[in-house]
Amino acid sequence: MMQWGPDVLGDGFECLTFELGADDDPGFGDPSAEQAEGPLHARQLVATLVRSLPSSRSLWERISGRDRDFEDVDVLYVHGWSDYFFQTDLAKFWTDRGARFFALDLRRYGRSLRPGQTPGYIGDLGEYDDEIEFALAEMRASAPASKTERKLVLLGHSTGGLVLCLWANRNPGVADALVLNSPWLELQLSSRGRQVIAPIVNLGARYSPLEGIPQLDYGFYARALQEVGPKADVARINTEWKPEKSHPVHNGWLRAILAGHDLVYRGLHIDVPVCVLLSQRSALPARWSDELTRADSVLDVDDISRAALRLGPSVTLERIDGALHDIFMSAPEPRADAYARLERWSRGWRRALD
Repeated sequence: MMQWGPDVLGDGFECLTFELGADDDPGFGDPSAEQAEGPLHARQLVATLVRSLPSSRSLWERISGRDRDFEDVDVLYVHGWSDYFFQTDLAKFWTDRGARFFALDLRRYGRSLRPGQTPGYIGDLGEYDDEIEFALAEMRASAPASKTERKLVLLGHSTGGLVLCLWANRNPGVADALVLNSPWLELQLSSRGRQVIAPIVNLGARYSPLEGIPQLDYGFYARALQEVGPKADVARINTEWKPEKSHPVHNGWLRAILAGHDLVYRGLHIDVPVCVLLSQRSALPARWSDELTRADSVLDVDDISRAALRLGPSVTLERIDGALHDIFMSAPEPRADAYARLERWSRGWRRALD
């Protein structure tokens, strides 16, 4: 029987690891796979659910009979590429308001990465349905007794935002709101550039899915996080799980990402309110400059803002001056602005449901 246990984030956090079956990375059927992809025990896929629960209601709250705004809300967070969940301040934002906070480390990422596995690899973003559905089942099973149905907020960063958008589109009526932190909804080369390279990537993925693709990452984004991000969160980053230079990119993985971008481009029909938080501007990370501490150096935020309008009929865009790619890891002033905007939007959303 699976049980919650201590998490690497320490007090206030627990984790639950669950098995997803054998790892079917391309190449595992090859006799040389053990050398290329690691020993047999590495072929077991797992995912990890992390949770942080709200503290007990204060004496004043009990006497007054007042509920916190999100007492009946559950939040499920999904991280981005070459990343994992470590943002304790983000969890505290929700639990301080009464919500239960959960985060997934997807297969082959972070807590779920096993020696010998290809970090972050996936051949189809729809495969993440397994861990998302497990997480939701666990959240429902562990929910406190209540006369009212709990509300579900999906919260995704970067690639996790793309994953959750596609999941919400395929599963209408499950979530109640979608919050996106710099979601990767379009390739940095724009839709036209994506359409040009897609046939090349698809051909490579068909014959050599694990072949690497050259990328330019000088570690400047990691440096920006170190310089301006919340010190406690930055100090606990595990660089094996979130390396200064991102994990290698492979043909099969990029094909899955491009397929997701194409679906967004054609238009989704997400049936709940969507809040998209983006930096005000992007910066090209060709060389280090202080500008990289005040802009998104990963995505083209203007392309993302246009793509966001294709997610569904109710989309709010929040452009935050001075924010990094991970909005909630920005310098203090834009970070405070981001939390203020998230609170304004989420309170309005919750009250509209009453």
